[in-house]
Amino acid sequence: MSTVLTGVRPPVGSSSGDSTPSTTTGYGAIAVSSRGVPEKDQTEVTVTEDAPPLGVPHAEKRFWFQRAKTSYDPDAIATLPSVYDNPDSAKQYQPRPDWENLHRFNPLARWTWGEEQKLIHKIDLRILIFTCICFMALELDRANIQQANTDNFLKDLHLTTNDYNLGNTVFKLSFLCAELPSQLVSKWMGPDRWIPMQMMLWSIVASGQYWLSGRASFLTCRSLLGILQGGFIPDVILYLSYFYKHHELSLRLSFFWTAMSIADILAGFLAYGLLHMRGVQGQSGWRWLFLIEGLFTFLIGLSAVFLMPPGPCQTANWARGKKGWFNAREEEIIVNRVIRDDPSKGSMHNRQPVTPRLLWKSLKDYDLWPLYILGIMFQIPMTPPLQYLTLSLRGLGFDTFQSNLLAIPWTAVHIVLMLALSYSSEIFKEQTLHSMTAQIWAIPFLVWLVVANVAKANKWIVWAVITLLLSYPSPHPIQVGWNSRNSNTVRSRTVSAACYNMFVQAGGIISSNIYRKDDAPNYKHGNRTLLGIAVGNIGIYLLTKAYYVWRNKSREKKWNAMTQEQQLEYLETTSDEGNKRLDFRFAH
Repeated sequence: MSTVLTGVRPPVGSSSGDSTPSTTTGYGAIAVSSRGVPEKDQTEVTVTEDAPPLGVPHAEKRFWFQRAKTSYDPDAIATLPSVYDNPDSAKQYQPRPDWENLHRFNPLARWTWGEEQKLIHKIDLRILIFTCICFMALELDRANIQQANTDNFLKDLHLTTNDYNLGNTVFKLSFLCAELPSQLVSKWMGPDRWIPMQMMLWSIVASGQYWLSGRASFLTCRSLLGILQGGFIPDVILYLSYFYKHHELSLRLSFFWTAMSIADILAGFLAYGLLHMRGVQGQSGWRWLFLIEGLFTFLIGLSAVFLMPPGPCQTANWARGKKGWFNAREEEIIVNRVIRDDPSKGSMHNRQPVTPRLLWKSLKDYDLWPLYILGIMFQIPMTPPLQYLTLSLRGLGFDTFQSNLLAIPWTAVHIVLMLALSYSSEIFKEQTLHSMTAQIWAIPFLVWLVVANVAKANKWIVWAVITLLLSYPSPHPIQVGWNSRNSNTVRSRTVSAACYNMFVQAGGIISSNIYRKDDAPNYKHGNRTLLGIAVGNIGIYLLTKAYYVWRNKSREKKWNAMTQEQQLEYLETTSDEGNKRLDFRFAH
């Protein structure tokens, strides 16, 4: 292949600096953008018979409704140009010798859009659906305390609402403290081993809540649950990144959190049935709720031992079949499409621990701190009304079973709005303003809660306002994917995913202490606090966007001031790693 590279910057993409460079043959040069995708407006490519042709970037149809149009050609080449097509940069991005997928790495591999879409659907069926089921199990065991509240849970254990707040705080603090250690263990053992262990361990504790006897046992169980569940979400995100490209992962994460909402819906129906067991064996309904849902999670964790392969090239075993889930052709497509999108994924193998030096390097990455701040703040305006929803409904006069069923509608609307927001973010390739939508949504409903006398208002109006507030379009999937994109190395992505979720849990700790007993039943002071935070969050989002725009412009100015020879020399000699490279651009 021969290529004409005229006055453009050399490849811009991911690099960890952790890989061991090796030599490579040249496949032609091409300019690429910050996501490892060619900048088609600036690139002239001439293909000869020396190498197979590459796909055209704008032919990629990311969404099902795009592929319904006549412009979509399933037989066209889908292999998009990347750093591996440039002989001057390919050697800087070679996978490490012990990378588990190295035997399928082939820069000359080509496949069609039809093959790719069929394979993505297969990955969704084999990998995504089961991880969503695992997340549903997590949500059942950490959130079923809300259903327990409708069955006199606090009264039976002689607890107050302040004790309930403390339990939520202990859970989230334990969850937070376990995030990073869990992620490091996962990277060392492999998420396919650690996730099933986590699930079975926490399910034992969740079932053990059947024997709660008072404040001490309540707080102990909440702490143990937090410790064992902490890290699960970033562990799964790391696992899914082995199979999906960046934009695909962002969309899959929206379905991942949809699974959480579906679990909340199912929890309402399950609670309706299980709480009717009150009196069986002389026990409260909430005890049976904890026991049965915990046992259900244990079975899912046990299944995960067999249904979570280590990676795309390691799916064969006695339970998944001797030939595995993917044939050699499919493995080659999965491996090469993912590493062409993000070359840093070849810099660490899936059983490689993050060393203290790499951990410290990731923690001090100040360019990710704006996203951590957003992680603390963005859910606070909605979390206290959610945590107190079932208690508030009981206080308004709804009975146990009505309260559980009335907690379902907001979840259904929330799913639709979250998916719509995630798709819109990927269509317009914009994160900040889309994520900010949730704060704008919450403000009018929080204003109503501040000015209204909730205790004397019509209970159906109060229910409608809280339901609409909780139906907000959650930016959580967008922000998790955003954090992953701006990390730009496997090492940093591993740590930053845990750090981001730790800050989210820190926001949960703050949220759990905003509604206080002395502020009941209207929680005027608490709602004013939530309203102020929602307004302030808008400013934080705008500052975050301004920061990343400034960082990109500063790098662009430095990059364009260099000659093409200086740019190539920089790529070959730089000690800058990950998102500190001059050729990397932050998503915003």
